[in-house]
This record gives sequence, C-alpha cells and structure tokens, in this order.
Amino acid sequence: MSKTSPLSALTRPSGAFAMLAIDQRESMRAMFAEKQSGTVTDAQLVDFKLAALRALTPYASAVLIDHEFGWKPAIAAKAVAPTCGLIAAADRFIASADELVSNVVIDEEVDPATMKEDGAVALKLLVSWRPDEPAQTRIDMVNDFVARCRTAGLISIIEPVSKKARDGRIWDMNLGIAAAARELGGLGADLYKAEVPRHGKGGEKAVRDECAQLTTIIQGPWVVLSSGVAPDDFPRAVEWACKEGASGFLAGRAVWRNVIGSADVEKSLRDDAVVRLQRLCEVVDRVVAH
Repeated sequence: MSKTSPLSALTRPSGAFAMLAIDQRESMRAMFAEKQSGTVTDAQLVDFKLAALRALTPYASAVLIDHEFGWKPAIAAKAVAPTCGLIAAADRFIASADELVSNVVIDEEVDPATMKEDGAVALKLLVSWRPDEPAQTRIDMVNDFVARCRTAGLISIIEPVSKKARDGRIWDMNLGIAAAARELGGLGADLYKAEVPRHGKGGEKAVRDECAQLTTIIQGPWVVLSSGVAPDDFPRAVEWACKEGASGFLAGRAVWRNVIGSADVEKSLRDDAVVRLQRLCEVVDRVVAH
C-alpha cells in the first residue's frame, strides 16, 4: 500500500494492514459467560475493551471499536495509542433465537460526521450473506454505506460473512465466502474484510487456491478476519492469504480470545495477546511488503 494512499491511515510503514478488532458485542458477552457462572455485565465488557485497547493499540496499525460498549469510553479515556487509526463499527446486530447475529443493518445512531470529529478515519459494516436471501437487499445496504462514508470523507470497510440458509437447504460456508465476494466485492468499498477460506483447514494448497480466487474477484485490497480460525493457527492462515494477494488482517479473537477469563487480565494481555499481535505484524510485514 502506497504511503500516499488514503488507506495508509490504517497500515503499518510496510504498507500492510495489521488491524485489531474489539467491536464484538453479545459474542464477547458469550465468551465471558463460558468462563463464569454469574451475569456478564456491560461494565465487564467496557473494562475488558479498555484494557485491551491500552495494551494492544501501540502495536496495531488500526483498531475497530463498537458504538454500544467501546467507542465513547475509549475516546474519553484516551485508551487508543496515537499511532493507531480509529475505525468505528457502523453496524447494528439483530439477534434471533439461535444466532447472536442473525441480521445486520446500518446503525443510524452512528453518525459518520460525528465519528470523524471523534477521530475516526474509517467505518466498518458487517454484511450477513445467506444463499436464500435476496442479493439486492445486501447490495443496496452496501451502496448506501459506501455513499455515507464518501460523503463524510471516511474509508469504507465491508465485512461479508457467509451464514447458513434460513430455509434449511444444504449450506456450504466456503462457497458462500466466494459468492459474497462476487456479489459485493466490486461495489466500491475501500477495503474488503473476508473470512479465511475453509477457515484455514484442508491444507495449504486448498486454502491458498481459494485466497487467490478471492484476489481475482475482489476489486480492491482485502484483509482476513480471524473468526472460525483457532488463535494458534491464525498466523499461518494470514501468511497463506497474504502470499495469494491479501494485504493483512483485521482480527480480534485470534489476538485476545485466550485472555478472557484470566485472573489477571492486564498481565495476560501483555504476556499472551501482545505476543500474538506482534507475531501477526511480523508475518504481514514480511509477506505483504514483498
């Protein structure tokens, strides 16, 4: 990535993206619930997010923060390192009986101009891609989102996620990743955030072949997310993806997932999460820059 590119606000000096995600909401609450018997409070989520931001943003090229629990506390506490670009999540998650994120819409409470005043350089929108739902609904939402970002002078990041069909038909997560890229990867978003094909499983050739396919489909730079990939496997998955055209990562769970439930969160962030993030930075600096 050229240092003169607008996207350089989100990259390392090497031009690679090494971005941290801390915008998880009810999914983060569920992670805490696995580790404790009592109620997981909103304050717990806020406290963890602030601790993670303080520990990790000195090493990340940018950080993605949610409106519900993270944005205002992070800004007020000045918890983000000044070298780390700010990305605001502009999506509102709608739960169902069996999914924490069943549907997604643009969050009307996230005003792009206000986010920019707070220091944001980009907005992110998650898009649920299902084989049995109309493409036009997703296309219209992405077009709306990209237009809002352009009007505000913000970088637009879309995150299509392959989800199971609602009608019970046989569903192939991996085919959905490619289909989502074909449908949404040419709509003008500045950066595309993709799931790792096969969630990193099935061997290097299979994963790399499908990463190469994404590079041919997506009309612009793309990065990988870590959901669905074991934290210990994610650096290898990032390397495979970047060798086939990805430009880095925007990931949370692979960095800080193992810290949740720790008796000493700040120590675990330093000893585990920081080390994981530094390793990922080394991978993208080495692979993307060459």
